Amino acid sequence: MAGIVGYGASVPSYRIKVEEIAKVWGDNADSISNGLIVNEKSVPSSDEDTATIAVTAARYALARSQINPQDIEAVYVGSESHPYAVKPTATIVAEAIGATPDMTAADLEFACKAGTAGIQATMGLVDSGMIKYGLAIGADTSQGAPGDALEYTASAGGAAYIIGNKNTIADFGTTYSFTTDTPDFYRREGQPFPSHGGRFTGDPAYFKHVFGAAKGLLEKTDSKAEDYDYALFHQPNGKFYIRVAKKLGFTQEQYKDGLLAPNVGNTYSGAVPLALSNVLDKAEPGDKIFIVSYGSGAGSDGFTLTVNDRIEEVKSLAPTTEEIISKKIYVDYAVYAKFKGKLRMV
Repeated sequence: MAGIVGYGASVPSYRIKVEEIAKVWGDNADSISNGLIVNEKSVPSSDEDTATIAVTAARYALARSQINPQDIEAVYVGSESHPYAVKPTATIVAEAIGATPDMTAADLEFACKAGTAGIQATMGLVDSGMIKYGLAIGADTSQGAPGDALEYTASAGGAAYIIGNKNTIADFGTTYSFTTDTPDFYRREGQPFPSHGGRFTGDPAYFKHVFGAAKGLLEKTDSKAEDYDYALFHQPNGKFYIRVAKKLGFTQEQYKDGLLAPNVGNTYSGAVPLALSNVLDKAEPGDKIFIVSYGSGAGSDGFTLTVNDRIEEVKSLAPTTEEIISKKIYVDYAVYAKFKGKLRMV
């Protein structure tokens, strides 16, 4: 099957701590932080959006791939916070990296798994021989209403993947998806903030689909947890991520490098792509990676991935995920509210 040729990550430098948000709403910061296993989250500045995050990640992916951008024949950007309701983000990215005009492009939406949906679509185009290389991106600048529980986790970031079948650094083995109509989280056109089902978003939604996809993938590959060196999952918070990893039989050593939510928050469509970029930064040739995303509405995509020798040649060609995340500028709630457009002049 197709494989990853290049990858890159992008996370805004601004951060807000859980205690700063809790102070504004009179909540218990320690209880929230310990309950969610989230300490702080990334915040996009007033001049950052899904498009700027996607472009930065794509340029890093291109640097690692060492291919001519004109060889990229498909660009897909998965997000639930595209800057335009009618105007694709994918064309902005394609133009910015020099991939236009001989190509196809589209924006994808499936809540937090739109990025992995793009990876699957690109894999299919490569495997069918329709394209030589494709670019799949998951990125978001997610929203949470003032005072809503989402304010503690909804963040910003993403990662990009150039996919092909030549000069790969990691090769896909199997993919499997588990999908139902489960209305756990939604936002109608024109509404500034999403609605969600509170605790309903856990067992009937996230856990059902992540477990469904994970177990289906293990059965399809006739494998078990101990066969993998790394495991990573969608992370609306650290608590859900750790619970699902442990219940599936993965150890802390296997899942710890994919867990970014405690210091970044939930980057939505960027969550699994970003976690994978961090794992690839650390992986060695021969390592096997188990991946399961999740998107409300609801569904999960699962992948197996095997790292090959070329990984060592490309790691240093762009900033690592840890280097990107380590650049922090803390803001208070007032600046955060300004950046996120929660304060409007009348």
